[in-house]
Amino acid sequence: MMGGLLASTAPLRGRAQLELVVRPFGYRAAAEFWGVADEPALAVRLHAVVGGTPAYRRQFLADDVPENLRAFDDWIRRTVLSPFSPLFREARHLLAEEADIRDTALDHSVLAAVAQGNTTRGGIAGYIGRKSVDISHPLNVLEDSHLLVREADVFRAGKSQYRIAEPLINFYEAVMRPAWARLESGQAAEVWGQAAERFAAQVAGPHFEAVCREYVIGPGRSLLSASLGEVGSGIVTDSAQRRQLQVDVAVVEPGSGGRRPSVALLGEAKWGTVLGVGHLERLSRARELLTGRGFDTTRCGLAFFSAAGFSDALRAAAERGGVLLVGLDELYGRAMPIGYVP
Repeated sequence: MMGGLLASTAPLRGRAQLELVVRPFGYRAAAEFWGVADEPALAVRLHAVVGGTPAYRRQFLADDVPENLRAFDDWIRRTVLSPFSPLFREARHLLAEEADIRDTALDHSVLAAVAQGNTTRGGIAGYIGRKSVDISHPLNVLEDSHLLVREADVFRAGKSQYRIAEPLINFYEAVMRPAWARLESGQAAEVWGQAAERFAAQVAGPHFEAVCREYVIGPGRSLLSASLGEVGSGIVTDSAQRRQLQVDVAVVEPGSGGRRPSVALLGEAKWGTVLGVGHLERLSRARELLTGRGFDTTRCGLAFFSAAGFSDALRAAAERGGVLLVGLDELYGRAMPIGYVP
């Protein structure tokens, strides 16, 4: 609304002296605000549901905060999943208040497709039974509304994936919307009890990957010996083994002036998986393939982010150098990462 006052045909066009964009808290600041910074396992789950919007704690929930990780399930049932809670319909209100959104059913379908793991334009179109050209407008509107984020593939020009920017909307589309009638009738306990797998795969997992990229841009930047380039994710195609290697966290420096593009970091992020040497071999293979494609990988380190931990063999590899291990304690600044990028 405020931006419209300064639009191309508005009387105040060109008269603004300051544009102050108020953004949600980052994951560390949100943990401090909610008072859960000393328990990273709770903090990351909380952030995956309500994100960094301060009003959700004070105005919406009257400072109702889970005491510890064991209390998280009860908190979810009595707040976000309760039809008597102000947060229950907030995701719907966020979509309804966007003036540019005309077809809410189609936009909900697009968001649901992304929440289900269909993150490419073709995947979204196939999920909702439309042609790719038919979803161009809703994708653009959701992007302009900052509800969807389009993230470019750092290894493949012209390729990109979509991610839901607002955690509460992602939680709604993945967990709440499929069981909306049951939730309205007060079956929060049963719905949440059956949603553990969906929460891990469609909410916590993708959110954890985004948090890991935020860590590399911010607190983890000092761990890189090279200058920080573009931080993102991408796919490395392994033609020999007929597979695609998904790289969840990557730092790429574009080439210029005859200099080759370089890769400073390749990372794997897993929410519920203990990472081991098999994952190390996979990332090493991705680095080898990128070298063959002309990337400079001489200073490329391998990073592993896990909320479930690391195997002893992977820890031993990190101690030998060239491998970085980052768990929840490290993400929230309660410990130093194991190993360092050369």
